[in-house]
Amino acid sequence: MHLGHSLPHQHIPSVSATRPDGSRRALRVGLGGPVGSGKTATVAALCRTLRDRWCIAAVTNDIYTREDAEYLLREAVLPPERITAVETGACPHTAIRDDISANLEAVEHLEETLHPLDLVLVESGGDNLTATFSKGLVDVQIFVIDVASGDDIPRKGGPGITTADLLIVNKTDLAPHVGADLDTMAVDAKRQRGDLPVIFTSLTSDDGIREVADWVTGHLAQWRAGAVV
Repeated sequence: MHLGHSLPHQHIPSVSATRPDGSRRALRVGLGGPVGSGKTATVAALCRTLRDRWCIAAVTNDIYTREDAEYLLREAVLPPERITAVETGACPHTAIRDDISANLEAVEHLEETLHPLDLVLVESGGDNLTATFSKGLVDVQIFVIDVASGDDIPRKGGPGITTADLLIVNKTDLAPHVGADLDTMAVDAKRQRGDLPVIFTSLTSDDGIREVADWVTGHLAQWRAGAVV
């Protein structure tokens, strides 16, 4: 378990799809979204669902703590050596978009020590609707929002909502309790995203992550076949 990464400098990102030995590297999936939207719970659910089929590792980001990594460790969603944390020490989007060196180092270390890996999940710290990942860090991006934050969130847009490869609207089970209209959220999300996919989830249900897991699995199959995802 490697929980002590800080933010070094002068690490030049590599976007190569292959490792130095010529083998295909792991697919890297970034998960971003506001504080409390359910990013860590989504990572945990994906790990539980996919770990028997794929070799997975996870990188979490927090500003000053290792709380998200420690949650994954407590839940035992993966063996401890497959979970690592980055303490960004700055706004979360800095470490996933601007200076990705610490995250890239963490991902590459996992690939080097655990090879072969199929999938690396990179969870951003909680951020705002402008958060996006550098293409030098991840291959596809998931953005997570939640119903409890208001059904106007999709309408507000922002790069996270409009450009992510997948938008998750989480905590649908809370809609009746917070007065959120899921149909309105679906219409607004469609207006903002066009043909880009949107999945509504409730991780309190037994199979609430299944549709997201199927989406990730589809990208994994393409990646392993040598396609650009």
